Amino acid sequence: MMEKNTSKIVEELQLCDDFATFYHENKNYMVEQSLSQLLGELLEQKQLKKSQVIRNAELSEVYAYQIFSGLRVPERNKLLCLAIGMQLNLEQVQTLLKCGGYSQLYVKIPFDSIVLYGVCKGLSVMEINQLLYEYGLETLG
Repeated sequence: MMEKNTSKIVEELQLCDDFATFYHENKNYMVEQSLSQLLGELLEQKQLKKSQVIRNAELSEVYAYQIFSGLRVPERNKLLCLAIGMQLNLEQVQTLLKCGGYSQLYVKIPFDSIVLYGVCKGLSVMEINQLLYEYGLETLG
């Protein structure tokens, strides 16, 4: 199956006369995965342990395990902490944010640009928080 990008799918949606046909033709491109499922897949792909990710993310153990199990939906900054703790690449971070229902990182927003820089450079949560602090911005938490 040929991969369609989001722009192509949106274009098809705008041009369609019948949503049922559109949905049937594009169902395979839609995200039907829960946040906890995606986190589990990423842990498995990267061969990581939850305990290590939680330490790297600098989150409370109870809170983080609730996120992994699907009992809690984290705020955007906490989800970013998990992504950084998992050492996800930029594409994986953006997918995780989308799956969590949050806006993707946008380089023109100062907070986001620092987080983007940190993700691209492999910085830790603490290092990113230090940069955010230096620029007078809210930290990740």
